[in-house]
Amino acid sequence: MTVQLLHLADLHFGGLADLDQIESLEQMFPDLRPDAVVVTGDLSQRARHGEFQRARALVQTAARTAPVLVIPGNHDVAWWRRPLIPFGKQPLYAKYARYFGANLTPTLALPGAIIASALTSHGVAWGSLTLRVNDLAVKGHLPKREITRVHGLFEAAPPEQARVLALHHNVLRGDISKRMGLARWRQAQRRILTSGAEVVLCGHDHQEGAELLGGRVVVSTAGTLCERTRGEQPSSFNFVTIEPTAVHITYFRWDAESRRFRASDTYAFARAGKGAPPSPAPTQPEPADTTSHS
Repeated sequence: MTVQLLHLADLHFGGLADLDQIESLEQMFPDLRPDAVVVTGDLSQRARHGEFQRARALVQTAARTAPVLVIPGNHDVAWWRRPLIPFGKQPLYAKYARYFGANLTPTLALPGAIIASALTSHGVAWGSLTLRVNDLAVKGHLPKREITRVHGLFEAAPPEQARVLALHHNVLRGDISKRMGLARWRQAQRRILTSGAEVVLCGHDHQEGAELLGGRVVVSTAGTLCERTRGEQPSSFNFVTIEPTAVHITYFRWDAESRRFRASDTYAFARAGKGAPPSPAPTQPEPADTTSHS
C-alpha cells in the first residue's frame, strides 16, 4: 500500500509568514490529495493568540482534504513563563493547547502507516542547555522517555504499517546553516535509530532536506513558508510518498513568477530491508496537475 504525506514546517504566522504562499498552499490541498498532512512545528512566531488562530485556520482547511497531525516547535512554546523549571510545564504550552489540543505528541494511524510524534520543544530546559545564549530557547532535546513511548507504539503496530516519526528539530546537520537542531545530537540520533522508525519528518532549519540517518532511516526535513529562508532560497514544503519498497521525497518550491508552488527535485530511497540499496540521487518529477487553480 502506498501512503502520501504532505509535510509542512515552520509556518511562523505573525510578522514572517508569507500569506500569498500560505493561500496558494491552501488552494493546493485538494489537488495534492495526501493521505495525511503533517505539520512539524513552529506554527507561530511568538506564541501569540492571533498567530495560532491563523495557523488553526490553515489546519482546518487542510483537514477538509485529509487528517492532520500537528506538533509544537520551539516558537510555539512560551518558555519565558517557567525557564529551567522541570515540572508544571503546562503554562508553556497553554496557548498552543487552546487551539490544537492538550496532546502535544499525537499519533495518527493510517491504513498503510502509523505516524507517532515526539516532543523536542521544551523551552529553556536542562536537557537543551547550551553556552550560546541565543540558543537557550531554540535548541531541542529528545528525552529517553519520548523514544521509549514511540518505540512502544511502533512495536504494537501491524507489521505492514510504515513507521513514521514526527518531531520538530532537524536531526541532521543543515547544509547551509551547518547547525544541528538538537542538543546532544549524537545521543538523539542513536535513540531514533533504535526507535523502529523508518521515516522521520522534521523541520526547524528552514532548509529542505532528504537524507538517510544511519544508512537506513529516511529523513524528510521540510523547509519554511516564511520569509526567513536559508541562502535566499525559495520557500518550500515536502511531499513524501511511502511505497512498499521505497520512499520518495519531492520538494515543492515557490515560483515567484507564477505565484505558485511547483514540484522540483525528487529523492528516492529504498526502504530498509525491503528493496535495493538506497539511492538518494535527485530525479526530475513527472509532470502533474498539482498547482493551485484560481
